[in-house]
Amino acid sequence: MYRMIEKEDTIRITPDLLREDFSEVVVELTRRNFEGTMDGERNLIVYIMEVSPIGEGKIVHGDGAIYQKVRFKALAFQPLMYEIVEGFVVEVTRFGVFIRFGPLDGLIHISQIMDDHIDVDLNNQRLVGKETKRDLRQGDWVRARIVSMSINQKSPRESRIGLTMRQGGLGKFEWLEEEYQKRHAPKEEVAEKKTKKK
Repeated sequence: MYRMIEKEDTIRITPDLLREDFSEVVVELTRRNFEGTMDGERNLIVYIMEVSPIGEGKIVHGDGAIYQKVRFKALAFQPLMYEIVEGFVVEVTRFGVFIRFGPLDGLIHISQIMDDHIDVDLNNQRLVGKETKRDLRQGDWVRARIVSMSINQKSPRESRIGLTMRQGGLGKFEWLEEEYQKRHAPKEEVAEKKTKKK
């Protein structure tokens, strides 16, 4: 889930940067130090804006750099348990697919993709249902639910997030559209299909 947050932290301004415009240096160092990092509340900071220094910086004896406290607003992403996410398939493997949603990736294990036995076709980067013939391939857009999380605070991109598509309203968008059309087909079409099957 994306949200706006406000944070305060400290940046280190080295002496060689003091010749440049102070406000630009503060913004650049704040972005360089905190974008792409995760705070203690599991917010992954995606983009920083509205940076302002707080008070005067402090110089530590023997260091020479200025330690400047800053306040900033940031766009943050925080994955939540059981949250429904939308993303696209970035990799197909023997054991499932990796989905990129927001700035993170999650794994949908092969057992959590569909209610069907699945054939793995790595040459074509796709998984195919044996009975339904539905396929899932690289680039497909899907809707899934977060069912497990192990967040890596130091390297958020290496977090382990487990997803499922085996619940109502989840799956590849084309599958969801097919199901919607079946449920909302006019009654005459449904009756026709039933008589054709007999």
